[in-house]
Amino acid sequence: MTPTVTVRREQAGDAAAIREVLVAAFPSDAEARLVELLRDNGRLVVSLVAVLGTAFVGHVAFSPVHVFGAPRATGLGLAPIAVLPEFQRGGIGARLMDAGLDECARVDAGFVVVLGEPSYYRRFGFERADRRGLGNEYGATDAFMVLELVPNSLAGMRGIVRYGDEFAAVAEN
Repeated sequence: MTPTVTVRREQAGDAAAIREVLVAAFPSDAEARLVELLRDNGRLVVSLVAVLGTAFVGHVAFSPVHVFGAPRATGLGLAPIAVLPEFQRGGIGARLMDAGLDECARVDAGFVVVLGEPSYYRRFGFERADRRGLGNEYGATDAFMVLELVPNSLAGMRGIVRYGDEFAAVAEN
């Protein structure tokens, strides 16, 4: 019988396997370093892994974002999401996304933002963030997207979304 993919929360002892997935899925180790910094600083609000048998094949992380101009906003930023190259295009990323967004709702996030490929993230209900009054520090337009998890959590919100300092620290290196 072929093992099935299980998506679960990150557990103690998973860090090395998550690093391996991230390093394999991206052209540099920047995303792995980002996740390690977020973990070390206690800012991985949601961290899920996809496991096939005993092998780690995917990971998704969500961390707090701040909206300048809306100090009470309760949002999370999705970054990164990764699936081992040999398992991509098989639905594992979608399973991680669905489970991750469910978990974000369980931890009372009002919304989730992502900087990524619009055609992919629209499948999950994301829309251009600037249409909801949100800008970003990267100057992205189509690729900066938001998904409202709690109805009206974005009502009247205007401001610039800023990811945690860990993102800038990784970008500088």
